[in-house]
Amino acid sequence: MDKKEQFNDVMSKAHQHEEDDNLFRQAVGRVQAIKQDKITPQSQLPRPKPYPKPLEVNFDAHLSSRNPEELTTVGIYDSLNFLSAGLQNNVLKKLRRGYFGVDAEIDLHGLTGYDAKRQLLYFLHNSVQDGCRCVHIVHGKGYRSQDNLPVIKNELNQWLRQHKDVQAFCSASPKDGGTGAVFVLLRLSDKYGAEDSDEF
Repeated sequence: MDKKEQFNDVMSKAHQHEEDDNLFRQAVGRVQAIKQDKITPQSQLPRPKPYPKPLEVNFDAHLSSRNPEELTTVGIYDSLNFLSAGLQNNVLKKLRRGYFGVDAEIDLHGLTGYDAKRQLLYFLHNSVQDGCRCVHIVHGKGYRSQDNLPVIKNELNQWLRQHKDVQAFCSASPKDGGTGAVFVLLRLSDKYGAEDSDEF
């Protein structure tokens, strides 16, 4: 091989290396030089900050410790109604007619008394926190109850009267469950501002 052929061979290989370098740079992308090549031991790394545990809510605290006035046991077809002191009588009429709308609802019929109470208190707590004004609660008429005395309906009648966030309640209209359901007017949470007093 003469000198000219050797020169061409060297240039060809140099050109090939240059293409390889370009392909490598395109594949890797931009790189940044590291400031040190020492690895910090795991024991010296800062510990992650602990997240605070969510506060447990005592739902029973929403129930007044005092027992409501002597309540008459209600039957399947009896209506329920309650109005907190200081509210106008026409609030119940508005509530029954759907004036306040329905922001949330829950179905309790078919549950045991214990489960119904737990779900009710949880539901009312979340409803108040979410700014709900009126909720719809289905308790069932209790057709299978002994002596036609519905258990959940009678217990609900007491729980709602004891609940600190309940301002009024009444049996629903026939199309909304009749004597097997109630509309409940809730106290508006402080974070949503005061309700217009003229409304009541």
